[in-house]
Amino acid sequence: MLTATQHKVLDYIRRYLATRAYAPSLDEIAAGIGIRSKGTAHRHVQALAEAGYLRLIPGRKRGIELVDEPREKLLKLPLLGRIAAGRPIEAIADQESLNLADYLLGPDRYALQVKGDSMIEAGILDGDMVIVKRQETANDNEIVVALIDGQEATLKRLQHRPDGDILLIAENPSMPPLAYTAERVSIQGVLVGQLRRY
Repeated sequence: MLTATQHKVLDYIRRYLATRAYAPSLDEIAAGIGIRSKGTAHRHVQALAEAGYLRLIPGRKRGIELVDEPREKLLKLPLLGRIAAGRPIEAIADQESLNLADYLLGPDRYALQVKGDSMIEAGILDGDMVIVKRQETANDNEIVVALIDGQEATLKRLQHRPDGDILLIAENPSMPPLAYTAERVSIQGVLVGQLRRY
């Protein structure tokens, strides 16, 4: 998160670059945001560079370039509060942010598009995107990606039976559970998130 002064510095640099073909000097930045110290301006510019907003070019007096929005910022949405889906609640504005990377991204994550209606009672509809954490084991009642006989993959709720067999349970009352011996089922991952476009 940037400080208020860092936001002012970044805005000043953006405005300066938009009206000239070169970047402001540290003296101009200090004067432009109303501070006296060139050293303080330098610290703010350095912090903006470390946060990924600016690129500093060594050996150039006006060696400041804007960088596209940092990846971290692009993956955040403002979290403005809570909304009732039952009884109405008081609307109170909030200033937090929701980091989508925490929910969706990671070296062990992948996405799949859902086809069919076997998981509708779990709120997973045809066309939804599910985010899966890659792992080879899962606990009972977790929703998993299961590969059957090394050929067919399905999204189902997992249940281990006392006899060692595995039940893959649909979240649709019109579809019976599927029972398999353990060697026929390979767990490919566990559901960790879901996306739907309206």
